Amino acid sequence: MKFIKAFVILFLVTSCQVTETITINPDGSGNIEVVQLRDENSYMQLAGESYSHEEAFKDTAYVFKEYIEKYKENFLKYTPEEQKLFQKYSNVKVHIKESSFEKEFKNVFSFDFGKVSEIPDLYKTENYAGDIKYNYALTAESHYYKVEYAFDGKVFKRLVSITDPVELQKTKDEFKKTGSKYTSLKLTQTYTLRYHFPKKIKSVSNEKAIISPDKKTFTVEFPLLDCLQNPEMTNLEVVLE
Repeated sequence: MKFIKAFVILFLVTSCQVTETITINPDGSGNIEVVQLRDENSYMQLAGESYSHEEAFKDTAYVFKEYIEKYKENFLKYTPEEQKLFQKYSNVKVHIKESSFEKEFKNVFSFDFGKVSEIPDLYKTENYAGDIKYNYALTAESHYYKVEYAFDGKVFKRLVSITDPVELQKTKDEFKKTGSKYTSLKLTQTYTLRYHFPKKIKSVSNEKAIISPDKKTFTVEFPLLDCLQNPEMTNLEVVLE
């Protein structure tokens, strides 16, 4: 089962582009959006003949609090601490589209925040939605890392920490075993962070970051598979003027 799980994850991420965009307003409020987009050229190389026979259609949108309301009976079974965690996701908006006819497979997660520290780990949204719907234990807690954010008006931080070193090592081993067969393919598998600030940027901790001419925006791109095996490489500190 673990091999199947790793293979499926690898198969999906080797043909995926992920973009995380954050916009911060002068008063500290703002928006974060995470877009996960399947790159069709990459996926076609992986899927082979089955690509043309793919049949899928799903186009759904929801706000997380709708799950809390719809499955309230399940929600109330969780501990107060778990309920508080779910509530942090209440205003997360989700749009999932899977269309083999249009060849568009895209997940979009967005959240309007009053302050940066309110931003939840959007990458766990669907896990938590599924937990409430099916009354599962917190499946997202099996993730081996978490993402948090902080901003004091001058210094912004993207904080990634490993929560399960053992599971991380298992993931590395599984990627090493099953991923070598894809190294010869030309796949698009990028992880991009694009952040907009209300003031000019003085410095970014990652030397590969590209700062815009007005110095209020920067973009930095990573190989997606590298990020999954070393999530902490996406840690950032941005100092504003």
